[in-house]
Amino acid sequence: MEADELLVRVAGGDQKAFDTLYGLVSGPVYGLVRRVVRDPAQSEEVVQEVLLELWRSAARFDPGRGSALAWVLTLAHRRAVDRVRSARAAEERERREAARRGGEPAFDQVAEEVEAGLEHEWVRRCLDRLTALQRQSVTLAYYDGYTYREVAERLSLPLGTVKTRMRDGLTRLRHCLGGAA
Repeated sequence: MEADELLVRVAGGDQKAFDTLYGLVSGPVYGLVRRVVRDPAQSEEVVQEVLLELWRSAARFDPGRGSALAWVLTLAHRRAVDRVRSARAAEERERREAARRGGEPAFDQVAEEVEAGLEHEWVRRCLDRLTALQRQSVTLAYYDGYTYREVAERLSLPLGTVKTRMRDGLTRLRHCLGGAA
């Protein structure tokens, strides 16, 4: 069943159609949002918001104006841009407040920047511990937003092989990152 038909069924309240549509669009939505927002945790929040909005506003989808995937990605892009603008506005308010206090940035801001840098470095180190094949599969799925099937197609590999690489790679990442928590 295609995304357009699924979205029309979701508009009618069909939970199973939503589950199927979720599986089709969640990877591309995350990939798009991740490229705009950049922060993984913020990206996950935005994706949840987009998928909730998709459930609530599916009736607004007009198949005559474009594909379901394009409509969903438009929702995702708008929500991601809104999140970035909101974060920039908050940073600007903090800068103005810091300037008013004498130019010192708030401790929380400095601490958050240091913590984010350390987390990114830890993830990079853990990704480097994966085999090249595992790292390539994980990167395509989680940073570029491809589904397992799309990763398999891009790498010209059987879906089962990609699933095994992903499972093994994610297990190794979980063990490696366990020390970061």
